[in-house]
Amino acid sequence: MTTLKRPEQGILTKDNDLSKTDETIGVIDAMVDGLNDHDIDNMGRFFAETFRWMGNAGCGYKEGLTEFQNGWQRPFQQAFSEKVCIDEARLTQGEWCAAFGRQEAIHSGEFMGIKPTGKKVIIRYMDFWKVADGKIEDNYVMVDFPSIMMQLGVDPFNGHGWEKFDTKSGDLAHTPTIME
Repeated sequence: MTTLKRPEQGILTKDNDLSKTDETIGVIDAMVDGLNDHDIDNMGRFFAETFRWMGNAGCGYKEGLTEFQNGWQRPFQQAFSEKVCIDEARLTQGEWCAAFGRQEAIHSGEFMGIKPTGKKVIIRYMDFWKVADGKIEDNYVMVDFPSIMMQLGVDPFNGHGWEKFDTKSGDLAHTPTIME
């Protein structure tokens, strides 16, 4: 019998300084407030100048604060107005914080080639933040672009999505909605 060599797990958190948990919580709380205030120009309060924002397909990879502001925050805010960010769950340990949640917003600008519809959408996401020296230096992100597109009437899977195997559909908001 051949024994497979298993890959090392948790490499990025191996040297996590657990004494930094409270500081990390403070940085993330303040940053989410800044997002909800739509304060793009002052995000340097929370993000290191050299930080990396690593998103899924459609979102891209942004290196540095300016690229993040110009290549993610501004286009996203142009596509979706009246945006409210709601972390539905957070887990924080040392220099790391993970969250999943949603943004509620109005589709008021072009998104993925879809003209503005004025529809309220729920934008599901997951974030993993690494905080060092009081600022976010890495942000691993998954934003559910296919769900947004489907809410706007475009099926990116052309009928081949596995929702067809589901016995019922789930609510995109796992906690009470803000916008009615």
